[in-house]
Amino acid sequence: MVLKTEVCRFSGLKIYPGHGMRLTKTDSSTFLFLNAKCKRLFNLRLRPAKLAWTTQYRKAHKKDTNIVVARKKKRTIKTGKRSLVGASLEVIQKKRTEKTEVRAAARDAALREIKERQRKAKDAKKGKK
Repeated sequence: MVLKTEVCRFSGLKIYPGHGMRLTKTDSSTFLFLNAKCKRLFNLRLRPAKLAWTTQYRKAHKKDTNIVVARKKKRTIKTGKRSLVGASLEVIQKKRTEKTEVRAAARDAALREIKERQRKAKDAKKGKK
């Protein structure tokens, strides 16, 4: 069974069902108080942050340290050029600076070599049979 608790407008403490009192002003604004003490102090226009037993005082004077969660540090991203496993930094820089025509010609030559190897393997397989 879940109890629906509400919060006192003055003290900030929990109000359990069957407890507390509600004040409705003429402008139809409603306030919920834990007890007559809270209601009386509210009507006297005292500031809850100046009374040591209220939650506003505890928050203003940093008394609830266990509730405050420390923010996680954001990791800074290092931006630098590093070499990869297969190639050193110089090789990567050289490939980056070469022109697209040279790169395309090297790619075509590599493809031709692969196709030639496959053709030889196929011919060798046919020769065996």
